[in-house]
Amino acid sequence: MRRLGGRVLDFLTIEPLRIRSILRLILIALIALLVHYTKVEHRNDAVFTAVLIAYAVGAVAWLIFLIKNPARWWFGWASTFTDVAIVLVLCIASGPATISLYPIFFLLPISVAFLDSPVITGLLGLSASFGYLLAWAAYATQDQEMGGTIPALVYVQVGCLLWFTAAITALSFTLARRRARVLGLLDVRRRLIAESMRADERNNRELSEHLHDGPLQNLLAARLDLDELRDNPSPEGFDRLDAALRETVTALRTTVATLHPQVLSQLGLTAAVRDLTQRFQQRWGTPVQADLEDVGRPDAQALIHRAARELLSNAHKHSRATSLEVKLHRRPGGTVLQVSDDGVGFDPAILARRVSEGHIGLASLVVAVEAVGGSMDFSPHPGGGTLVKVTVPDQLGSDHFT
Repeated sequence: MRRLGGRVLDFLTIEPLRIRSILRLILIALIALLVHYTKVEHRNDAVFTAVLIAYAVGAVAWLIFLIKNPARWWFGWASTFTDVAIVLVLCIASGPATISLYPIFFLLPISVAFLDSPVITGLLGLSASFGYLLAWAAYATQDQEMGGTIPALVYVQVGCLLWFTAAITALSFTLARRRARVLGLLDVRRRLIAESMRADERNNRELSEHLHDGPLQNLLAARLDLDELRDNPSPEGFDRLDAALRETVTALRTTVATLHPQVLSQLGLTAAVRDLTQRFQQRWGTPVQADLEDVGRPDAQALIHRAARELLSNAHKHSRATSLEVKLHRRPGGTVLQVSDDGVGFDPAILARRVSEGHIGLASLVVAVEAVGGSMDFSPHPGGGTLVKVTVPDQLGSDHFT
């Protein structure tokens, strides 16, 4: 799991850097073409050309380096610092011909947009916009032909830069939130898998103890009774043997029904959910109102049955509900299960914390439902309590599992 999480983290880090490097190369080529076709005269043509060529060669080498090497935390900041330094050098070498470098100012906010830092992206974009305006103000005061007046086109260009800064900052904000969500999901998934493995171990141990202390002991007692009956046949002995065997059969049936409800495979989902609600009422004494439509045998019936069992169990353990309602209906393309109670309510935001505390039942159910293309929605129930709506599509792809 660590290896998978590390690969995802590397992808989230290195892939944006590669995209930036490709965009940088395209922008350098466009600047070279722009300067060539506009035939502007720079303050120092030799220095400008040398810096631009070195910039292009360095950009190609940097892209190759990123392709062949894993990500490091300083890669993004190093490339950003280099971009800013190159832009400054090109502006100084260009002098009043900076207008031909206008597209390169778009590079500055882009250079940090992929670093998931909206604040720095916005600050650098604003610096590029007003830096371009200040450069023109300085050139206007030095150029006698301009008479100290900045051309109106420059203000339009600055407006474009400001608009671009706002757009790229919003993009950076979106990327930062998405990255945080992905990393959060990876962390929850890691903890969920770890807790699931521990839960499997606990369940196996409990099942082993249950079989050992129940059916196995009954069978051993029945064998002793059988040995005794061979020597001293008596009605009491046969009664004890019959009782032990009946108790063993009942215990094994209960265990098998827990592992895989027989009614689900024989009679379908609706009958299995009805049986589940009836057994819940008998065991805990909490009334359950069932509104169950015949939904047939959807592909995900085992998952829906598991959802009903888990939600009823949670309602008993945590909600302190005095009554529940279970609905099962068909919808175009899917099956909908609704479980509502009149308990204390539930905040789905605590799922991640409950996973860290070792409670994985509901969290793993949410993951399983979403894995098959379904959804689980939690909402307050009118009058108090919680309403949980589970929607699962009828047809599942081969890559889905329950």
